[in-house]
Amino acid sequence: MAHLSITTAAAQQIQQVLEERGQGLGLRVTVKPSGCSGYSYVLDFADEAAANDVSFEEHGVRVFVAPEALEMLDGSEVDYVSEGLNRFFRFNNPNVKDQCGCGESFTV
Repeated sequence: MAHLSITTAAAQQIQQVLEERGQGLGLRVTVKPSGCSGYSYVLDFADEAAANDVSFEEHGVRVFVAPEALEMLDGSEVDYVSEGLNRFFRFNNPNVKDQCGCGESFTV
C-alpha cells in the first residue's frame, strides 16, 4: 500500500486555505509530464473526492492523490516551507532520481 505523509506545517497551511475558501475536503495532488526533467507536481484543492482517488489523512487534513500518481509519490512527505519571501508546498520524494536546475520538474 502506498504511503504519503503530511508535515504539521503543510497541514496548517491546507487547513488555513480551506477555511479561507469556505469549502473543500483537502489538497489534491497529481503529476503531469512537464519541464525539462519529465514530470511536475500539480496541486489543487479538492471540493469533492473522485471515485478513484486515494486519500491520506494526517494532522486533521486530507491529501487526495490520483491513482496514476501513486507510484511516483509513494513514500513522499508533503511539507510547507518559507524561503525568503517565498512560501510553497515542497515534496520530499524518495523516488526522484533527478530534477531540473530550477526545481520545477523531476524524473523518477
